[in-house]
Amino acid sequence: MKNFIHLKAKLDFLANQKNTDHSLFETPDPLQIAKIHNDEFIALICALFAYGNAKNIVNFLKKLDFSLLNLQEKQIKKELKNLKYRFQNEKDIQEIFITLSRLKNEISLYELFYQAYQKRENTTDAILAFMQKIKTLNSYSSYGYDFFFGKIWQNTPTSPLKRYNMYLRWMVRKDELDLGLFTKIHTKDLLIPLDTHTHKISLTLGLLKRKIYDYKSVLELTQNLKKLDANDPIKYDFALYRLGQSKEIDKFKE
Repeated sequence: MKNFIHLKAKLDFLANQKNTDHSLFETPDPLQIAKIHNDEFIALICALFAYGNAKNIVNFLKKLDFSLLNLQEKQIKKELKNLKYRFQNEKDIQEIFITLSRLKNEISLYELFYQAYQKRENTTDAILAFMQKIKTLNSYSSYGYDFFFGKIWQNTPTSPLKRYNMYLRWMVRKDELDLGLFTKIHTKDLLIPLDTHTHKISLTLGLLKRKIYDYKSVLELTQNLKKLDANDPIKYDFALYRLGQSKEIDKFKE
């Protein structure tokens, strides 16, 4: 119990320190771009392109003209020529914008996510509903396009769904760090946006026992973080991520 109280105190201190504008802008992070625009669709694009090197992600996001989501599809294709990012080629990026433009004309992301979430207060249900909706909007398929939106699962996901859970953290939590635009989804129902840094750090701190980087680890870590804060377990996410990034774990454990 003593060790648990000590760990909670240190993580609470670190979360208060890291969940700030100042800390966010210390190193490149896609949330920086999302915060500038404060828009659910732009934030989604920022989150789903958030794979690979953080500096490269931010540099790419700065090149995007998000206002294209409001234009005709012909104009979207014209304006998004010669643009690519890692797995996504020019055609993939054009089709991503076209798909999201179609969705934007039909329903808000908040409404889409909330409709699925509120049935069981389950954010994974909301992610699945979004993916299923995307499939109905565009028949286009390629490795890059499908990677961007993710693979629909049967029964239970195996993927940690890191980018989607990160998006929901941004949209649901409301503080100096996160946007808090999805007000009817509760912070207690969020899942940790587990990346390899957070996974490794959580193992080291004893917050996680499962060594496989998957959805089961997400559930285990989230449950353990609920022991630290039942109402807002994911407030520790950014702090754990930055701790893993900075390699200051030995200093933290002192």
